[in-house]
Amino acid sequence: MYSYIMGLDEELWDVLKEGVGDLSLDEEGAAIDRKKHTATQKKLYKKHHKIRDILVVALPHMEYLKMSDKYTTKAMFASLCANYESNNYVREAKASMLVHQYELFRMKDDESIEAMYSRFQTLVSRHQILKKSYVASDHVNKILRSLPARWRPKVTVIDEDKDLNTLSIEDLISSLKVHEIGLNEHESARKPKTIALTSKGKSTKALKANESEEESPSGEFDEDPGVFEKMDMLSDKLQYMARKNKKFLSRNSGYKGSRKENQKGCFNCKKLVHFIADCLNLQKEKSKENPRNQPSNPTSSEDRSSRV
Repeated sequence: MYSYIMGLDEELWDVLKEGVGDLSLDEEGAAIDRKKHTATQKKLYKKHHKIRDILVVALPHMEYLKMSDKYTTKAMFASLCANYESNNYVREAKASMLVHQYELFRMKDDESIEAMYSRFQTLVSRHQILKKSYVASDHVNKILRSLPARWRPKVTVIDEDKDLNTLSIEDLISSLKVHEIGLNEHESARKPKTIALTSKGKSTKALKANESEEESPSGEFDEDPGVFEKMDMLSDKLQYMARKNKKFLSRNSGYKGSRKENQKGCFNCKKLVHFIADCLNLQKEKSKENPRNQPSNPTSSEDRSSRV
């Protein structure tokens, strides 16, 4: 508001701050004896209405209703200052709160220098509005103290090589941004890399094509071309172990199942209607080898087998 009014006429700002002096105005801001004014009073009265018109046009309707009873520009401006700048007690309370926020200001671990500096500028501008400003060296020291632990080597270098009393905040932020680029590149190189194993039948060329699409910043794959052969060997070995383990499990499960099934019925002829003690085929083979051991009642075994 000050810049706009001073750009129009510096005397308008004097009328806004000092008022109309000894001019007599009614409740609507009009002069009581306008025809009796001197040349100086007429000029002052004209400037008063000009600056009052500027305020009325600039204010929203709801804000104008709050000061509709004010008939001089000085009273209108005082009302605006009371509503938006508050009194000295309120300004001091807000300034104390901002000082506390300034002292507790810290850069977040996952925050960039650009984002941190933007928050810092917003906080500093609020100090300037409340007329609680700091000098440039205070801002430089505050930013250096607010950096996380991983920035300590850079802070030490700046503290030893630069004069913090003459270092501008713009030069400091530029130096921190350059260091941030190298710091992010170093941290990305230290991240663990995942290896995608090839499936059966996938060629080494296809694996190389996939790896070239996601080339690491450190260039380790480019420096060691034999890494693809090692990955192929590792993949084949894992697949071999998986097949071997699968065959072992299937063989054990089949052995246990067949053993349980074989326990039911005859072990000689594999029939389930009788046991090996009553097997006719086994008895016939024995009788052929030794005719003396023929059973006295051959039908009895058949009866028994049929009963079983």
